[in-house]
Amino acid sequence: MSFFETLVALLAVAVLLLQVTRRLNLPYPGILAAAGVAVAMLPGAPTIPIDPHTALALFIAPVLLDSAYDFPLSAAKRMLVPILVYSVVAVLFTTGVVVCIGVLTVGLPIAVAVTLGAIVAPPDAAAATAVMANLPVDRRVDTLLKGESLFNDATALLLFSAALTVQTGGGVGAPVVAQIAIAAPGGILFGLAFGVLLSRLRPVADNTVGGTLLQFVYAFATWLIAERLHLSAVLATVSGAMTLATLATVNDSPRMRVHSFAVWTTIVFLLNVVAFLLMGLQARSILAAMSSLEFERALTFATIVVVGVITSRLAIAFVFHWIVIHYHRRGGFLAPFRHSETLLVGWAGMRGLVTLATAFVLPADFPERDLVVLTAFAVVLATLIIQGATLAPMIHFFRLGRQDLFRQEVDDARRSLAEAAVVRLKNEMGPEAEQLRRVFSLSADDPASPSIMRRRELSLAVTLAQREKLEELRDSDLIGPTQYLELQEDLDWQQLAAESEKRRRITES
Repeated sequence: MSFFETLVALLAVAVLLLQVTRRLNLPYPGILAAAGVAVAMLPGAPTIPIDPHTALALFIAPVLLDSAYDFPLSAAKRMLVPILVYSVVAVLFTTGVVVCIGVLTVGLPIAVAVTLGAIVAPPDAAAATAVMANLPVDRRVDTLLKGESLFNDATALLLFSAALTVQTGGGVGAPVVAQIAIAAPGGILFGLAFGVLLSRLRPVADNTVGGTLLQFVYAFATWLIAERLHLSAVLATVSGAMTLATLATVNDSPRMRVHSFAVWTTIVFLLNVVAFLLMGLQARSILAAMSSLEFERALTFATIVVVGVITSRLAIAFVFHWIVIHYHRRGGFLAPFRHSETLLVGWAGMRGLVTLATAFVLPADFPERDLVVLTAFAVVLATLIIQGATLAPMIHFFRLGRQDLFRQEVDDARRSLAEAAVVRLKNEMGPEAEQLRRVFSLSADDPASPSIMRRRELSLAVTLAQREKLEELRDSDLIGPTQYLELQEDLDWQQLAAESEKRRRITES
């Protein structure tokens, strides 16, 4: 099978597995990882070489920009201390644990052990987010998990670059120290400046396919230019995305947002599929070249590292939890999580795309490369499958779900939006304003009231009737294809809104 044929086969399996995981409330990355290995082990699966630096830019930059753009800066400020603890202290501590394991068990050189530690240290919140999308938890827990995944990559990749430079260069010199010192602040400043530049260019390409393409060009360019300047590509991407989100206004094109959301969701999923496939192919080729003794050594070492990685995060979670409790009793500003929430945060340490992509970067002549790559892949598989599959049961067991509160927040927000509309129309005169006031006054009422429910049922029926009429207009050649697509999109959003409320009422009843 060619790479393209293998990729198509995996995509078909991924689509099927995505439906299964959605119905079983399981995080798709874990199942996807297993599928990638299975497809890679099929007879005839190809061996695909990939440029190391291309791997980082291709797999990490778009995913990171997508997450950072949607992460509110105000939330990062409120949760700054916990995010720093988990994205810096936890990564450094986990790396230290892996270094001790590597040196004491298989005698890895210090630089090689640090490289491995930096690869497996940063958790990826994708699996946790996939579960919590259907089982919303406390907002602070959700913010912490998403926030740390943006910044722990920077810590890990700075460590990784330093260790790789030391290993390949033979030591630590003044240029290496200077490069590490300016990487983080330089990356942030570059991201801010580049984000401001794109915000000026973006309106030119709005509402066009080129506008969506420009977003991807920006994501890859930010990463590649920052790397060429020896700056932190992660921090450049994160700061640039947050700058774009901050400079976005309510006047930005809604149609562009709809298109971009659909494209980015698909691309991020596709990148996960390809990354797991490529890592599976690489693991297969390594295993094929290993003797039974080498495989046994690698398996034993990988198992110890998996245990060390999981226990390290749990230890950091509870140590920080006790510190917060201590200072909160003395008037500290941080309110502690519940014990069960701390356990959830400590357990939600699945490794994923960043670990896989970083393992690609290792040069072919890197010492113990096969052992390091297999260990990284084992950590990803073990954490995604073991921890990822148990997150939802843990949330149910400890009753951490906040579905009722989540729905109440949505209802309250809708009432607030409707009230804002009524206030705006207060001094407007005429039958049009009176009609709108009547509609928004109803929306400001109790969402479960009979009048609101009846209006939503009628809204769905009207939308379906409009859709039938639109089809008739197209079939009669009374409307062109461009106008048809524009009106169809408007009706799609009307129908989605009405059906969402109908499903919610059925669930609550």
